[in-house]
Amino acid sequence: MHKEVKKYSTLAQFVSETREKLGLSQTGLAKRCNLTVEEIQGIESGIELFLSSTIRQKLSKGLKTTLSEIKLYEKKEDFHFAKSASQNTEELKQLIIENEGNKGFAPLCPVCGNKLITRVAKMYDLEDNLMLHPKARCSRCPFQIT
Repeated sequence: MHKEVKKYSTLAQFVSETREKLGLSQTGLAKRCNLTVEEIQGIESGIELFLSSTIRQKLSKGLKTTLSEIKLYEKKEDFHFAKSASQNTEELKQLIIENEGNKGFAPLCPVCGNKLITRVAKMYDLEDNLMLHPKARCSRCPFQIT
């Protein structure tokens, strides 16, 4: 029975060292993966801890590795939010709507405490009434309001 053993402590370390073993620069890996240099830099600097399936696929192809190996180093997050976090979601939505356009406004994630990236989607219903839908995503963990 084959058991995977972690060789690296983080996704950033895994990507950086694997890229270097292949003799690639960040720019070379970005071209090989059809990603931007900024995306590669974000992964290697530890800013990106969770990858979309598309980025994970492109990265695994460019690094000549498997999807499961990349997943092994991605940060795992417990999605069992504290009761207070889920109860405050409606309050957080209202706060986002109230502070729309306030450039200094950056609420904190109820899960990890980092800044949320927010916006308000404006839509119209069938009777042409304006509907405001607050959106938010954490800059560090997978928390989001959609």
